[in-house]
Amino acid sequence: MFTGLSAFPLTPVNVSGVDEKGFSHILSRLTEARVDSMGILGSTGSYAYLTREQRKRVATLAKQHAGDIPVMVCVGATSTDAILHLADDAQAAGANALLLPAVSYQSLRDEEVFSLFETVTRHVSVPVCIYDNPGTTHFTFTDELHGRLSSLEGVRSVKIPGVPDSPAAATERVNALRQHLRPGVTIGISGDAYAGLGLNAGCEVWYSVCGGLFPEMAKQITEAAAANDNERVTALTTRLEPLWSLFRKHGGSIRVIAAAAGVLGLTATDCLPRPLQPLSAGDIADIAHVISMLELK
Repeated sequence: MFTGLSAFPLTPVNVSGVDEKGFSHILSRLTEARVDSMGILGSTGSYAYLTREQRKRVATLAKQHAGDIPVMVCVGATSTDAILHLADDAQAAGANALLLPAVSYQSLRDEEVFSLFETVTRHVSVPVCIYDNPGTTHFTFTDELHGRLSSLEGVRSVKIPGVPDSPAAATERVNALRQHLRPGVTIGISGDAYAGLGLNAGCEVWYSVCGGLFPEMAKQITEAAAANDNERVTALTTRLEPLWSLFRKHGGSIRVIAAAAGVLGLTATDCLPRPLQPLSAGDIADIAHVISMLELK
């Protein structure tokens, strides 16, 4: 399951908690597009803002909608005990894989992160993807640590945050990481603006936020990558620069994707967990314009 398009949907919320109707609308777009897998409760999935019971419910809903599409569930938390409980819940809901970030209030050491992954992989019966996201966790994985973690039998993929902004440097980056990994452990690109560079550099999977809302567009890119059509990958991702620009303007993807879900009529305009606030009417109008201009649907 760690190849192709792994679509990471928004988890919309309202005053009552998780907006199950809106979430179902979003998931239906993914199943209709036949994405290769779903990444549930990632950063744009708001895992850090939800209770254990809410996360269990979201995982259950995702699995119910996914059919035969594999589902990966993020089990990030600040304590190992909490992670193990979340892992149990995700497996009980039918998760096919787990996504594990290194989250902590105190700064983590490499040995502590290795011990965490060792404990989790021994505890669970499904494969684990390393969630390398220093922008939110403030922990930076070294290639050497990735290599050590890949020696654990349960680790099957690494989700990296981005690559250098030139094709040659991106390829060098991916190759350098791959030299440390156990054969068969895939490398997945995230940070959607880097998708084209990462896929052309040899990443086997795109862990995609915008694919969680616009799966048809994202599938065109991963299908071009699978066909080794680097020029088409570059053209398709470059065309989406107005969307990447919005992500940069608003400090990441979550506010833009939440607003876009409202523009598409899938959720309410305000569907973010507090303390996050929805964008202004003017910003939402800009997002609607980009959606129309790029013919995203």
